[in-house]
Amino acid sequence: MNWNSHEFIWLDWAVLAIGLCGVVAAVWYAIWKDKKAQQGEDSSAYLFGKGEPWYVIGMAIFAANIGSEHLVGLAGTGAKSGVGMAHWEMQGWMILILGWLFVPFYQLMINKMGKIITMPDFLKFRYTKRTGYWLSVITLVAYILTKVSVTALTGGIFFKYLWGLNFWYGAIGLILITAVFTVFGGMKGVMTLSTIQTPILIIGSFLVLFLGLSALGGGNIAEGWTNMMDYCGQLNNGYGTTHMFHWEEGDSMYQEYPGFVVFIGASIIGFWYWCTDQHIVQRVLGQVPGEDNAEVIKRARRGTIAAGFFKVLPCFMFLIPGMIAAALAQKGTFTMEETDAAFAIMVQQVLPAGIKGIVTIGFICALVASLAAFFNSCATLFTEDFYKPLKKGMSEAHYVFVGRVATVVVVILGFAWLPVMMGMDTLYNYLQGIQSLLAPAMVVIFACGILSKKITPKAGEYTLIVGFLIGMLRLVTNVITDTGRATMEGGFWDATAWFWQTNWLVFECWLLVFLLVFIYAVSMCTPAPTKDQIDAITFTADFKKSIKESWGVFDVVGTLIVIGLCACFYWYFW
Repeated sequence: MNWNSHEFIWLDWAVLAIGLCGVVAAVWYAIWKDKKAQQGEDSSAYLFGKGEPWYVIGMAIFAANIGSEHLVGLAGTGAKSGVGMAHWEMQGWMILILGWLFVPFYQLMINKMGKIITMPDFLKFRYTKRTGYWLSVITLVAYILTKVSVTALTGGIFFKYLWGLNFWYGAIGLILITAVFTVFGGMKGVMTLSTIQTPILIIGSFLVLFLGLSALGGGNIAEGWTNMMDYCGQLNNGYGTTHMFHWEEGDSMYQEYPGFVVFIGASIIGFWYWCTDQHIVQRVLGQVPGEDNAEVIKRARRGTIAAGFFKVLPCFMFLIPGMIAAALAQKGTFTMEETDAAFAIMVQQVLPAGIKGIVTIGFICALVASLAAFFNSCATLFTEDFYKPLKKGMSEAHYVFVGRVATVVVVILGFAWLPVMMGMDTLYNYLQGIQSLLAPAMVVIFACGILSKKITPKAGEYTLIVGFLIGMLRLVTNVITDTGRATMEGGFWDATAWFWQTNWLVFECWLLVFLLVFIYAVSMCTPAPTKDQIDAITFTADFKKSIKESWGVFDVVGTLIVIGLCACFYWYFW
């Protein structure tokens, strides 16, 4: 048997089949055990999960973030543009803001409302009911545009290059399998699958990294790293792709990632994604009924710290292997016709027989867990924010069924958007471009709503609506003008060139500034928030005591290490 075969052989298929059967059995057992303990179906447990340990929360946050866009898009971006996209991945420090700042506020709201909350719940209480409903609509639209369709697209690409499977078979198969898994697994299934796939994914990706470096260095990993840095340092017309900041206008990547603006723009998107996005926050909100606040906050914060450690890894798991793939292709080790094939080709070329099957198990679990997290969050938003208020007093089994139907609808809509998205920009540019249009409004209403008691309910509502409409208008112009690259002439296009031609990161920053001014201006002209709304962001003496009791040396040291690791990466690839 050829252990170094560059194709899937019978051993890989056998390992894959046995492993997937084991994963299905483990998930089924966890769900069965959980339902037996609950003595029936509970919509809260199905949608949120309850009282998971901090390390499970950390792995679930990480797994919810890691999807096929990383296996395909991030590795492909590494092969093409080096570490320029690392700003969006080196954000372990941003997850800490969720644990240290936002979790206590969310827990305070849970105490006041007497139930697990969604992000629209928070805005309904802090601002107006319409604000919460608008957020639900925006979030569902965002999931269809940036989560479901993107994951399906890149999953199809990954299986195409890994197995030679037809793109549409891979994309449709991934969606259908994930839909079935989400419908019957709920949040407990997602959490269990996350626990299984995270160590496999990490170990497998680092095997790709080290074996790839070894191949590039003729058996020497350190030599392989030097060769990779030398090759990538000569790309981009001599400016190189081995640094995260591009300062000179002569640098072709400056047009896409201008100077320090790239860090600010990535941070705006990161703040929205890690601190206010439903499918991430949902993983830290589960709690056991009657549980002490300090214990809930401690578990959630430590989960975010664990996720912060994990979040340091994707650059080494996917982005740098993409850079290695580019160097190996240049060396003649294999042929890479397009950069999106980078990671799948690396799995084929550098992993020995049998290991390919094991690693692929982790990758499939990652794809399903990530996509299932999106489906589950959509079901949560629809059931909790639209259906329950209209149909009160129904059975828990009924609410679970409605959540499952909502999942199917999201699947159909996400799949319907696929052909439209495939005709637009490159994958990662498309994904981050959409998020840059939605993030500023989210950042402004959540940050100002928590940190300022002067922001009025109507100001939050109007800011969210105006920010969303401006973002969607820019999206329309992006479709028409090929993201500002097409030549558009005429009175209208000439007069509005500043709107549709401005660099997407610069536009995002100016939109944030505009919305900050807007929300404070509207607050000066509209009725002040009520006492209950102010109380919702005001810690009592007892609650402050719970927060103090929730952290210790472990939390502080872990936080500092995460920040230090991120800082070291920035220092090395400055």
